[in-house]
Amino acid sequence: MQQALRVATAILAIALVMTAPASAAPPDQPSTSGRYIWPLRPKPRVTRGFAPPKQRWQPGHRGVDLAASAGQSALAAGSGVVQFAGVVAGKPTVSIRHATGLLTTYEPVRASVRVGQAVVRGTPIGTVEPGHPGCVAVCLHWGARRGAGRAAAYVNPLSLVGALRLRLKPLRPGDA
Repeated sequence: MQQALRVATAILAIALVMTAPASAAPPDQPSTSGRYIWPLRPKPRVTRGFAPPKQRWQPGHRGVDLAASAGQSALAAGSGVVQFAGVVAGKPTVSIRHATGLLTTYEPVRASVRVGQAVVRGTPIGTVEPGHPGCVAVCLHWGARRGAGRAAAYVNPLSLVGALRLRLKPLRPGDA
């Protein structure tokens, strides 16, 4: 019972940290106290959530889709170096490598930056274009991962901006 109580306390502490606001910024403005910000302004609506595959080669949604407007500026979510700016499978794409080892990807974005260019959080990196598959209207697909190749681990980009809600479940059925 003591072990279960310690585990529950640790989970609660993590939940409080993950759901605490990053700053007192208004809801339509990005937080400036964290390492990462929303890649669109004002804060966008999430139109499709993160649904990674169980195995890396299986289908899934390895990022989130954010409501956008054609021609809207896409912003670097964090400081880093542009690793890729070009077209992948017919989609204009920008990828930024961050000092934390994280790689963030933005598509469909017509790049205004070049490979090797250093960017700071909030720097415009290009413009959102229409045509992302699965979006009824225009949206920005924002992805994040750590590592590369077989060691790549996809990360929910919403965790970067403190937008995840952690829900605790009872330790035993019937506890509430």
